Amino acid sequence: MAHAIEKMAYVGQTPWHQLGSVLPPRQPIEVWMQKAGMDWTIRETPVRFMTGEAGALGSIQTFEEQKVLYRSDTSAPLSVVSNRYQVVQPREILEFYRDLTEISGFELETAGVLKQGRKLWALARTGKEANLKGNDLVKGYVLLATSCDGTLATTATPTTIRVVCNNTLTMALNAAAAAVKVPHSTAFDAQAVKRQLGIAVTAWDAFMYRMKTLSERKVKSHEAMNYFLKVVCQSNDHPHSAKALVNERALKRVQAIYDGSAGKGAELASSQGTAWGLLNAVTQHVDHERRARTTDSRMDSAWFGAGAALKQRALNQALQLVS
Repeated sequence: MAHAIEKMAYVGQTPWHQLGSVLPPRQPIEVWMQKAGMDWTIRETPVRFMTGEAGALGSIQTFEEQKVLYRSDTSAPLSVVSNRYQVVQPREILEFYRDLTEISGFELETAGVLKQGRKLWALARTGKEANLKGNDLVKGYVLLATSCDGTLATTATPTTIRVVCNNTLTMALNAAAAAVKVPHSTAFDAQAVKRQLGIAVTAWDAFMYRMKTLSERKVKSHEAMNYFLKVVCQSNDHPHSAKALVNERALKRVQAIYDGSAGKGAELASSQGTAWGLLNAVTQHVDHERRARTTDSRMDSAWFGAGAALKQRALNQALQLVS
């Protein structure tokens, strides 16, 4: 089966499906563009169509309200969008980080192309990190991603990664959206996004204070069961339906992760029998184990799709335990 990830580059440990080009730390943006498969541009042309019946002589007409986006390197079509659609180029995703890496101490860790170029992303470490009890290290990142098929606004998301298990979590408290989204009806202004994103110590400190609170909140067995039922089994389907059976399998799996028999880092003092452990059982399941056509599709879901929504629900439910 073809991978959703067409090409990517990374620093450090090989991620996901062992795909991509490994880079030494602190490479310039130009090297990242080449190795991450982002050294091309999105071009556009008007939509054209042929009139006339099959086999009859017709004429080529132009549909002025829409345009075709295609790759400059392969001429492969990417999407059909309205004339108002504002394209964000692959270069712009990486250029977003130029001053952050050169001046502010950020370091790019992964970047790449999904779905033949329809989705693009780059992930950089901010330099912020915190240790929860038991030496449970969490690091801060910023993820920037866009699409050229209307499936994703250009989105900058403060993200954390728990080092022991590589679980990712969006820094959003009390169901408030932490991400900055620029719809494709609007021109992408990188500096404005960075100002709005507020890459500041206060946001990181506030989030990690709440995560520390979760790590200190002991959970009883019935609370753990109620938590997983609310997060994983939100379904009104018939108990014998396919969706209900999938939910039941997921429920058993997150319980096994939380109990420690299958959880990475579940034995740490921060996780064992705590609300932080509940949250990480769900994030591990979504990021690394949830059913998907490919490992790459799971990553796409965990960052941008249904998996991301499930992790946000898990965070919101965990925060209710300490509210």
